[in-house]
Amino acid sequence: MTHVSSSSLLALHAIRLGGFVDTQAVADRYGMPVGLAEAQVREFRTCRWISRFRFGADAGWSLTESGRAENERQLADELSACAAKALVAEVYRKFLPLNARLVRACTAWQLVIRPDGSMQDNDHRDAQRDRQILVELESLAAELAPLTTRLTDRIARFSGYDSRFAAALALAADNPEMVTGTKADSAHRVWFELHEDLIATLGIDRAHNSGR
Repeated sequence: MTHVSSSSLLALHAIRLGGFVDTQAVADRYGMPVGLAEAQVREFRTCRWISRFRFGADAGWSLTESGRAENERQLADELSACAAKALVAEVYRKFLPLNARLVRACTAWQLVIRPDGSMQDNDHRDAQRDRQILVELESLAAELAPLTTRLTDRIARFSGYDSRFAAALALAADNPEMVTGTKADSAHRVWFELHEDLIATLGIDRAHNSGR
């Protein structure tokens, strides 16, 4: 039976995964009613698990050190209650070689190596080269799907990564930012979020992890 996470875990985890998000984004990440997200944010602020920051016109929430520790505690408790640690660890091991390929593909999407070894930004005028990279990314999407299915069958909050990644790729030919852009729900951003979700769930320090 698929485990459904508590609203508290989901709201705090949404902030962890987003890094810097407003309350609407907290609600949207897991389809939570805005009122419930607002209540959770108020509680987190009282507990000093989050802080509010402003960058220019943008304002949002980020985890404090204690909030990050609480998120990891909740995730560890959930993993134990679901008896899912072995499964998530196995999926993570299979994810790592895919992640290495993703890093190479995204680098190729952003940069072109000239014959003299120097690099230049990819202007995306070479449609054949871009298509070869997209074929690799589409292959990764196909290999990612069964992994996320296994995760979602045990823990519901892992749902959607594969479909979001595929949706970004479907737009990439007309909008190159959908591969490596930082503001849109790009393929790289979705992949990075899944990577963060896996290492957070397993309690792994990203600083000691290679890859994006």
